[in-house]
Amino acid sequence: MLRQSLSQKQMQKLSPQQIQLMKLLQIPTATLDQRISEELEANPALDEGDDYGEVFDLDETKEEDGKEEEFELDDYLKEYIEDDPISYKLKGDVYSTEEDKNIPIAVHDSFHELLERQIGMLELDSAEDTTIIRQIVGSIDEDGYLRREPSSIIDDLMFSQNVYTTAEKVDELLLRVQKFEPSGVGARDLQECLLIQLETKIEKNEENHFEAKQLALKILINHFDEFTKKHYQKLQKHLSASESQLREAIEEILKLNPKPASAIQASRSVNSQYVVPDFIIQNRDGELELTLNSKNAPDLRINDQYMDMLKGYNASTKGKKTNKKEKEAVMFIKQKIDSAKWFIDAIKQRQDTLFRTMYSIMQYQYDFFSTGDDRRLKPMILKDIAEITALDISTVSRVANSKFVQTEFGTRRLKDFFSESLMTQDGKEVSTLEVKNILSDIIVSESKKKPLSDEKLKDMLTQKGYNIARRTVAKYREQLGIPVARLRKEL
Repeated sequence: MLRQSLSQKQMQKLSPQQIQLMKLLQIPTATLDQRISEELEANPALDEGDDYGEVFDLDETKEEDGKEEEFELDDYLKEYIEDDPISYKLKGDVYSTEEDKNIPIAVHDSFHELLERQIGMLELDSAEDTTIIRQIVGSIDEDGYLRREPSSIIDDLMFSQNVYTTAEKVDELLLRVQKFEPSGVGARDLQECLLIQLETKIEKNEENHFEAKQLALKILINHFDEFTKKHYQKLQKHLSASESQLREAIEEILKLNPKPASAIQASRSVNSQYVVPDFIIQNRDGELELTLNSKNAPDLRINDQYMDMLKGYNASTKGKKTNKKEKEAVMFIKQKIDSAKWFIDAIKQRQDTLFRTMYSIMQYQYDFFSTGDDRRLKPMILKDIAEITALDISTVSRVANSKFVQTEFGTRRLKDFFSESLMTQDGKEVSTLEVKNILSDIIVSESKKKPLSDEKLKDMLTQKGYNIARRTVAKYREQLGIPVARLRKEL
């Protein structure tokens, strides 16, 4: 039986403004300009300038039973013009080393556009071959591999291009794509990718290390599984090669690029990818000084024309009864000014939240920011900073994520300062970052002919006074991006 009942529940519901503010907190300084530009385009009442922004206190129009409350235009405009404005200086004391400059951005062809241009250099038998080879190039992924089966490419050609072909034809044209630059493009797996690159080097008659290249070719063709598993003794036995010969051959293989497309993408992004710090910490005669990057605090204000329009309406309607169109015009202006005021407030609140959070982190990790010694980092979690700043943990998380701080010891991610604690044998709490740094140092100095297992790494850390389990060592090693002992082995 269906029954209706009434119940009361307390639920937390975020307003659109709160959601927008959280999004602003997440934006790094590098992209804040873009977000402000979007708001400036969307709201003509918002303007940017070099002086203080005048932001008027605009109360929402009251509603009763779904209808706007009746009001006189003269009284309505008074709250905008005669009330004292609230002024905000958004920039404050912020760090800026030089004037902003527009950096020209070089325009490059994308990876697939580069491949498309090479198609035009081929002498193909028919327009149909051109269509097929374009489909093959379009199916190559961002790493430079063709991971789609010929049958899938044939189906795509049939349904989208009305071209009927065979797997043999696809394979024939794929061989021509595999001659494209960068070398190794169009390979179907890692083995084929490395083989294409090595064969290309040999075809170019490069005289240096020719014997090593020939031996490397045998390894890739006949003993690829042993090579990937680093079974070097088996390789020496199968190839009847000395240790030095095998080492030279493996060095030739390691020079090859397992992701051909990455060479193009990396070379073109090296000048365009840069870190814009959100905070700057300077040591002033032993005292740490925190400043916000100037881009964190842009100059925003209410557009003068919109205020003049309100004043004009006020002057023209003195002692007159306003009509519906005039009220609608004023309501439109009010809405835009309200929105502009809120955005300026949100930027100011973002600035305040960022500063409070970073200042608390600086004080908590004062020893590190004074010395630059990673071993001086204290265990610190989001909850610690949330309690100091009286902010929500989620707010602290949004500030820490994708933000950078510039120090005299380099630029670091904020989230790198957060870590769990680990108890030493003498009862002292240390940061897991300290343990990871020591673990990394041990692995760097190990013998690569006999790399240390996780169990041996655990024993060495225990000898240094750190209570740690083998599985924890394995977890830290993986977080550092260090492979297992077998894969660290070298000749």
